[in-house]
Amino acid sequence: MSEPLDNVTSWLTIPEAGERLGLVPGKVRRLIEEHSLIAIKREGVQLIPAELIINGEALPSLRGTIFVLLDSGFSLMGAINWLYTENEVLKTTPMAALISGKKTEVRRIAQSLAL
Repeated sequence: MSEPLDNVTSWLTIPEAGERLGLVPGKVRRLIEEHSLIAIKREGVQLIPAELIINGEALPSLRGTIFVLLDSGFSLMGAINWLYTENEVLKTTPMAALISGKKTEVRRIAQSLAL
């Protein structure tokens, strides 16, 4: 069985993400702290899924969705894994649904997990 994060097609380091966003690394780290971006550590390096940066901006629907998941009792890593796990209702991963503009559907499912 594959790991949810295997669904991430490419990863960016903080400096690479900064280049795409037009920000210094410190500001990219701030976006991660604020949950506007997510990052995982692999071999001591923070990596950001490349698909979270669209047209030079952080995916706007991510931050609120992360907060819904955290409020539902998920850990940050649990929330990230959920976003990249295939969902029967969405027929794709919640992250792919967010990227395609289905914020409301994703958040409705995320909120139902708290019940």
